[in-house]
Amino acid sequence: MSGTTLVTDTVTVFNRELRPVLRDPFSIIFTMVQPLFFLALFAPLLPAVEGGSALQWFVPGIVVMSCLFGTSSTGANLLFEIQTGSHERMLVSPLRRPALIVGRALKEIVPMLAQTVVVVAATIPFGFRPHLAGALLGLLILAVFCVGLGALSYTLALASKDSEWMFWGVQQTLLFPLMLLAGMLLPVSGGPDWLQALSRLNPLTYVVEAERALFNGEIVSAATGGGLVSAVVVAALGLLVGTRAMRRA
Repeated sequence: MSGTTLVTDTVTVFNRELRPVLRDPFSIIFTMVQPLFFLALFAPLLPAVEGGSALQWFVPGIVVMSCLFGTSSTGANLLFEIQTGSHERMLVSPLRRPALIVGRALKEIVPMLAQTVVVVAATIPFGFRPHLAGALLGLLILAVFCVGLGALSYTLALASKDSEWMFWGVQQTLLFPLMLLAGMLLPVSGGPDWLQALSRLNPLTYVVEAERALFNGEIVSAATGGGLVSAVVVAALGLLVGTRAMRRA
């Protein structure tokens, strides 16, 4: 224990969690099935936009959707380890408890990057033109958000370790309202006032708006700042709650 630090313990957990993903890349592809279906079914219905493509608005939302679907369900992996006793062996190791949640959460960045590359590559032939610098900054903001969302997913797994149905019930109950209120598929601006008010309370809304602005080259904008603040708040909250839950475990 004296020869390690929180950083080295976090790297150890990160490497442990990443190895199965690298050995089985199809797990990443599987998490993209729904976003790719949405892309294939909704894209032909998008209205024609003068001077550009409607994909400039639609694709960044799909990128965030891919992150949301994949990262919010990662707690199921921890739930499986709890049920098989693997997590219990990790708890009796000399690894620091915060590293167990931080390392797991940081791993979520890698699948997110892979999913984004696939989605963007699939839409470029159809007219999508991402701004390179803006897209890279957008991925950085999305990576921060993924860390927080992953930590919250793992926290939910710890809370529902005796009831697997509870994990999936809560995850599915929250997933689609958050997605729809963020305006990923349809703009919320034309909806009733109560719907727009709920949308502004959704932290995912600001992340989606930031991704749309950045992928279109609006690097310095209010949308970018709002998305960055929202991602940082979700990451800080997720890691705080997740670390406390892991210590109690």
